[in-house]
Amino acid sequence: MKESQVNSRSGFAMLAVLLVLQLLSVSAVVFLMGLLKALALVLAIVVFVCWFGFYMVQPNQAAVLQLFGRYVGSDHQTGLRWANPFYSKQRVSLRVRNFESGKLKVNDHAGNPVEIAAVVVWKVVDSAEAVFEVEDYENFVSIQSEAALRFLASSYPYEAAEEHELSLRSNGQEIVELLKQEIQARLEKAGVEVLEARISHLAYAPEIASAMLQRQQARAVVMARQQLVEGAVGMVELALARLSEKGVVELDEERKAAMVSNLLVVLCGDHQVQPVVNAGSLY
Repeated sequence: MKESQVNSRSGFAMLAVLLVLQLLSVSAVVFLMGLLKALALVLAIVVFVCWFGFYMVQPNQAAVLQLFGRYVGSDHQTGLRWANPFYSKQRVSLRVRNFESGKLKVNDHAGNPVEIAAVVVWKVVDSAEAVFEVEDYENFVSIQSEAALRFLASSYPYEAAEEHELSLRSNGQEIVELLKQEIQARLEKAGVEVLEARISHLAYAPEIASAMLQRQQARAVVMARQQLVEGAVGMVELALARLSEKGVVELDEERKAAMVSNLLVVLCGDHQVQPVVNAGSLY
């Protein structure tokens, strides 16, 4: 059910009109006689009932009006308003709100248990759908947001096995955009617009956190060693080329091998190297 605008009147104008009519009808009941008095009494009762047609609409708020269960329309005009006194008025906030999920424990795409939580910023854009399409739109937002977060966490791995693969940890911007789209698709029927969705917590579950930390540390050590070896090989190549270019010393293949070995030990070793002075021949 789509929202429609109701035809309401300014409350201040109706306040003046009803006040005048109320005074006139009461005066007529007091001073008139017979049939005119009865008509004045009916008018006084009608005017009294009309006083129940006033209602307030605050900024960023909508009043959903119904007549005996039938949707009449929504009023977005702020201030004191007046409509049919038999209309029921239900106020719906159109302000921006945020919701933070609890820490959900989910198995990622690789089967590893992870903890994940998100913050969702949302607002109602269709008051009729928010009231009539779902039972409790605030609870609906909460449950559907968590369901979307679970679905997203189970669709991607925590860490990517390959460079081009999306992961929860490495591709933050793409993941939050997918999360926003997933939540919006679920909340469309409730007249809710998702303004922003952000992951507020992401970590391995405690039972595997230490093992995964060791794996990350081992991977970091391997990558560091790889870069160190590549740099050391380049330095050795440069040293041999410069020695040959300058003609400092003539090295045969065996001496080159010994020099390469010594330089790699110096450049790639974990500890400071202690030099050994050879006073004799290499042979």
